[in-house]
Amino acid sequence: MAGHSQFKNIMHRKGAQDAKRAKMFAKIAREIIVSAKSGLPDPNFNPRLRAAISAARAANMPRDNIERAMKKALGGDDTSNFEEIRYEGYGPGGTALIVEVLTDNRNRIGPEVRAAFAKYGGNLGETGSVAFMFDRVGIVRLPATVGSFDAIFEKAVEAGADNMEEVDDAFEVTTSMDDFAAVRDTFSNAYDDQVESKLIWRPTNTIDCNEEVAQKLFKLIDVLEDNDDVQNVYANFEVSDEIMERLG
Repeated sequence: MAGHSQFKNIMHRKGAQDAKRAKMFAKIAREIIVSAKSGLPDPNFNPRLRAAISAARAANMPRDNIERAMKKALGGDDTSNFEEIRYEGYGPGGTALIVEVLTDNRNRIGPEVRAAFAKYGGNLGETGSVAFMFDRVGIVRLPATVGSFDAIFEKAVEAGADNMEEVDDAFEVTTSMDDFAAVRDTFSNAYDDQVESKLIWRPTNTIDCNEEVAQKLFKLIDVLEDNDDVQNVYANFEVSDEIMERLG
């Protein structure tokens, strides 16, 4: 199991699943609000908002939640001034982490992220301290049921994508930042709300973690992801299937 956590959704107890889902919906709603405020309120003319709504649908977020977030943004009910911040640092075993935050209180989230790193054997660094170990790329995901691999691959190549592979019954198309918008729009126009797209930090190399390091790293990632202000966590780790089974 390798390194970024944006599609991670593994829980074992229903209560924990429900809490995790509610937190995920809250984070998606925050992204919808910020996206709607930052550009045109129509997703057809606001790529970031369209991507946020697609992510909501992919996560099976109820339509009422989506509409509530849109009304909150457009009706003036939300007076929060959210700020996008990227934190970088080293975790246990020398692993590198990038933490993307959407917060209305920089003075609160900074110490919370720093404390999480320190508690689990890491160190929060300056901006740019680990970003050079990652590539900023676009990911477009759509269910494998939309068509054959060859047909989707041909469409991806024509749109300017760099690569495509089948992962967990879905086609995952990778693009450069420059071509992300064109590739995303090609698939969004063809398959509408079946498409999930976003920019991610992909590690250029990974660090093989033993069980002790993996346990600490997963705890750190869980604590960070549990924070309401944290939107995404990326890390450059590699963990064997055997260790993953032991960790449950």
